[in-house]
Amino acid sequence: MDSLRFMMGEFPAEFPTDRNYARNHMWAKEVEERIRFGFTAYAVRLLQDVYFLEWLMDAPADWSRGDEIGVIESKKAESSLFAPLDGRLLRFNERLLDDPSAINTDKYGAGWLFEMEAEGEPALESATDYVAWLSEVWKETQRTIKGQLNDP
Repeated sequence: MDSLRFMMGEFPAEFPTDRNYARNHMWAKEVEERIRFGFTAYAVRLLQDVYFLEWLMDAPADWSRGDEIGVIESKKAESSLFAPLDGRLLRFNERLLDDPSAINTDKYGAGWLFEMEAEGEPALESATDYVAWLSEVWKETQRTIKGQLNDP
């Protein structure tokens, strides 16, 4: 599988070029006329060791981009999850509810999160565009991680 690499300091993050990306750090791949989403290597690296996942709704359900759809807990943080696109949630990866470790070990395969149908043309980026955007925001991301957001 072809991929692009982004260096997060000394740690490489790989981004397969056979899928698209949302700026909430999810990958998207068309599977049987649906779009399957999962966390990118960038998100998994920042979260580190995901150990809990909870969805705030049941499938099927309609949602809008930016709606809060779930919660994830990891070694580093507890975070809300947000819908990457307008559309209809079709199903969650039920195996992750009992054991979300596949998010850590197989993020671009068995660790996928959910499948949906997009409303209209999905606003997603190519791997190239996503990695370019990561390069633009990486310095501020590092400051945020280190708790230095208000420093000059």
